[in-house]
Amino acid sequence: MVSYDSVCKKIFSDSDITEESCLKALNILNSREINFGDLYFEHLVSQSFALEEGIVKGGSYSISKGVGIRAIKDGKTGFAYSDVLDNKSLIEACKAAHSITKGHRCDGVSINSLNRIESKQLYTEINPIDTISNEKKAAVLEILDKKARALDPRITQVMANLACAHKNTIVIPTDASMRYDAKPFVRISVVVVMESNGRIENGSASTGGAFLIDEILGDETLTYLANEAVRSASVNMEAVNAPAGTMNVVLGNGWPGVLIHEAVGHGLEGDFNRTGSSAFTDKIGQKVASEHCTIIDDGTIKNRRGSMNFDDEGTDSACNILIEKGILKGYMQDKQNAMLMNMKSTGNGRRESYNTLPLPRMTNTYLQNGNYEKEEIIKSVKKGIYAVNFKGGQVDITSGEFVFSTSEAYLIENGKITTPIKGATLIGNGPNTMQKVSMVGNDLEFDKGIGSCGKAGQSVPVGIGQPTVKVDELIVGGTNN
Repeated sequence: MVSYDSVCKKIFSDSDITEESCLKALNILNSREINFGDLYFEHLVSQSFALEEGIVKGGSYSISKGVGIRAIKDGKTGFAYSDVLDNKSLIEACKAAHSITKGHRCDGVSINSLNRIESKQLYTEINPIDTISNEKKAAVLEILDKKARALDPRITQVMANLACAHKNTIVIPTDASMRYDAKPFVRISVVVVMESNGRIENGSASTGGAFLIDEILGDETLTYLANEAVRSASVNMEAVNAPAGTMNVVLGNGWPGVLIHEAVGHGLEGDFNRTGSSAFTDKIGQKVASEHCTIIDDGTIKNRRGSMNFDDEGTDSACNILIEKGILKGYMQDKQNAMLMNMKSTGNGRRESYNTLPLPRMTNTYLQNGNYEKEEIIKSVKKGIYAVNFKGGQVDITSGEFVFSTSEAYLIENGKITTPIKGATLIGNGPNTMQKVSMVGNDLEFDKGIGSCGKAGQSVPVGIGQPTVKVDELIVGGTNN
């Protein structure tokens, strides 16, 4: 189990805040008529190293800590935060947050003690920054550089980055429960530049997760990263202009799940549905995808970036079925939107930092396995494209319209994967596209532990995944007609 004393030491070192201070703060919040409120304490330490031209040229180390105070009254939110952790700042922040209402509590209930709640352990609590020396971290990037350059004489540049962080949190809602957590983050990535006959292309590879840094710095992982980055650059060197038109599209397993994350997942977040701005509003119990599609958001998968022992409001993370065999089952909820929609929180209240408000957000969102072999899916396509990787896109939550650009894709001709293509964009509508899923593979894979999701100016770590998927009649934007 996570050590309460260790978390407190990280957050409250050099501070006069105690459990008695927190009780006083909760009672101040409760002195006004609110539905609920919470205290969110955070200590975050992060470190990174960057390599370019065979030399580690950059590095950073930062520490941030503070507290966010929130008071909720129906659709109104009072919020204040402090970068200073002391009793005076804590009390002032509580008074500012509960000023959203001038009413007083009628029951006069006083909170006299806190109930510490132990959590399930989905990842180690150890700080990854401390487990390996800085010299070794820098040496690993140099090794990665040499491995990549040795694979192909056309490599002219290698850029690599190693980042790790450790986040300690304490969440104390006005129900007097207390949750505490410590979570590691690590990530290593490499980008190579390949040049031949005047043509220049890039390739990249990354991996990471919520575990200790030594788990990704072995020779096997470094070899994989170098091989994958060089392979993808080599594929891009051979790519021809993508065709344009409406055709069958096969999405590869793993990272291509980002399309479902963006085109469907965001539309199933509670705030968009409460305000009626989602294409999925008021459709619970209705068919919103083909019967081949079961989509799940699961914050309980071990060692994943998007997993949480509990969310940022103190609610246990959960495995939530969003769409089951095409039928919409529910939305992802934080406490406030759930309350306003007469639903329950699903453990999806997430915030980027103590100085931002919780929002309903995804954790690890994926399409469940189907019954088809990948080869069977490819063979079913006479003419289409096979999209293996994406580099960016945009989605309109209200309409569900999306545009995604591929970073690695191939032609499918007469049931076979053939020529690599470049410049392909996928254009469609989230709900309509899900209705056109005709085959789902049995090769579910998650991303390599690198996902982050942006919403309302906040970024949080997430996971995405899917098996191989066939979509009928998806518009492909290209330059070769």
